Amino acid sequence: MTTATPAVASPVSAHKQSMSALAVAAIGVVFGDIGTSPLYALKEAFSPAHGIETTPEAILGVISLLFWAIMIVVSLKYVWFVMRADNNGEGGVLALMALSLRSCGRGSRAAGILMMLGIFGACMFYGDAVITPAISVISAVEGLEIAAPHLTPYVIPITLIILIALFWIQRRGTEVVGRLFGPIMLVWFFVLAVMGILQIIAAPRIIEALNPYYAYHFMALHVLQAYAVLGSVFLVLTGAEALYADMGHFGAKPIRYAWYGLVMPALVINYFGQGALLLQHKDAITSPFFLLAPQWALLPLVVLSTVATVIASQAVISGAFSLTSQAIQLGYVPRMKISHTSARAIGQIYIPVVNWMLLLIIIFIVLGFKSSDNLAAAYGIAVTTTMVITTILASVVMLKVWNWRKRYVTFIITGFLVVDVAFFGANLLKVAAGGWLPLSIGALLFFLLMTWYKGRQIVKERTAADGIPLMPFLQGLLAHPPHRVSGTAIYLTGSDVLVPVSLLHNLKHNKVLHERTIFLTFVTQDVPYIEDSSRIEVEDIGGGLSLVRATYGFNETPDVTDVLKLIERQHGMAFELMDTSFFLARETVVPTQLPGMSIWRERIFAWMHQNAAKPTDFFSIPANRVVELGTKIEI
Repeated sequence: MTTATPAVASPVSAHKQSMSALAVAAIGVVFGDIGTSPLYALKEAFSPAHGIETTPEAILGVISLLFWAIMIVVSLKYVWFVMRADNNGEGGVLALMALSLRSCGRGSRAAGILMMLGIFGACMFYGDAVITPAISVISAVEGLEIAAPHLTPYVIPITLIILIALFWIQRRGTEVVGRLFGPIMLVWFFVLAVMGILQIIAAPRIIEALNPYYAYHFMALHVLQAYAVLGSVFLVLTGAEALYADMGHFGAKPIRYAWYGLVMPALVINYFGQGALLLQHKDAITSPFFLLAPQWALLPLVVLSTVATVIASQAVISGAFSLTSQAIQLGYVPRMKISHTSARAIGQIYIPVVNWMLLLIIIFIVLGFKSSDNLAAAYGIAVTTTMVITTILASVVMLKVWNWRKRYVTFIITGFLVVDVAFFGANLLKVAAGGWLPLSIGALLFFLLMTWYKGRQIVKERTAADGIPLMPFLQGLLAHPPHRVSGTAIYLTGSDVLVPVSLLHNLKHNKVLHERTIFLTFVTQDVPYIEDSSRIEVEDIGGGLSLVRATYGFNETPDVTDVLKLIERQHGMAFELMDTSFFLARETVVPTQLPGMSIWRERIFAWMHQNAAKPTDFFSIPANRVVELGTKIEI
């Protein structure tokens, strides 16, 4: 996964908790995706489509590939190197993009390339976000085919019921459920380890797979077939991006401790256990994970697996909410209604549009692919794309931000890119079999996001070209003031140097100016959070006029009510909401033949602009205190 999952505590309070508590919480939230890969990864590696027989040499070779993939990509690349690249403690592809952009200077060609890479990587996450819940839940429910074969016809209906219930409860928040995630996943990883140990004891030869020679020998012996197998081996890494993306919620140390202390050993032991089982019983490849358990434990294991996959799905869903919120704040996505489901956990948000769109697409995916085997063909290509982009952005940070020596960076990044590109190429072989789906979703979203970004730039240019400088206008206004009326008027404006269109309309039609008039501008910085003590800047213009700048990080959602409280507390300006009016300009975008974008892209942008969330909803402005004044902008 590529982006952040829900926090169990705010970044400030999180550090007050003990390291062990944070590590347990991280186990519950961060490792759900990578922790449920044993359900399907090894089974898919020996898919009949690859034509690899379950010989002892092949089993040792594949297990060795799994082991060294985990060691190199997760333990070394992400946990040891990439997690050092934090943007004020925050991780993830957008945070890494913002960090790398600082070193290049905005507006440069290099900055444009880095921005597009970061946005494309974020879009690929959504391709992963629609596959993860589908493949995770259906692979767990498929355990019923082993435990109770007569329930096989109900696998798809049960999967759909679980997924619908999961998305239905999103609006209620995950704070209560989040407390249960850690203990449940502790049990899950403990069970993984125990099942693996029992099989390793029965067939200890599997330990030989620790030798990388077996991986090399397997690749050299089978060549093209082995390259295709790499696409399935990659399934053990599908949650690696989450380790970096969730760094802001828990900190790097708890995630590292949890990974090295429990999660990695449990996963490795379980994969080796599955390999040991295959050394004893080749036919177990039909379901190597569930056949690790004795018959009496199958149904409880199916239940535990289902709960674990729901947790993994929850992490991806919440990650989609978090990533969307970041993209809105950075200006790449239209405003959407965002609900905060917890007063204490900053990361717990709910975005209805994203929630129901994900569910709709996932339902179609489950009905279309019908099994985890088919879904595995669609899984991986989006994640490998994001991993390659993460490596490239990390190299920029190493060179420009950390000032590491070029030869060291070249050596490290070349090694990682060789592995990343190998997995990327192997997953390209899956495109025709289903990999086209996440790629198509990611490409469509990338087009829409870049259309929105470009459209907003054009709107800003048109507004600036037609705008009136604010300060000279206000000086003239105070020299020859219109009729002053009692009360407070707050004009929300995207620019603190131009006269708000809503003010011009108000003066033109109503010919009045409020006794206290405030121009409020929201500014988004390329850092995740801003302290309240640094959030508000107030400039007294004179004559009852003030300019207020409210600064937010890209992980925060602006709130007008909170801003007014901060102004009152820090600057002594009291507000009575019943005596305060908020003036907004309701812009209507009109596509034209003017230079900018092609007319059909302008129409798409106009449609997106029209359907964006109202400022009253997004900024939490009291609806009964808003005055909207319309204006048209030709692009």
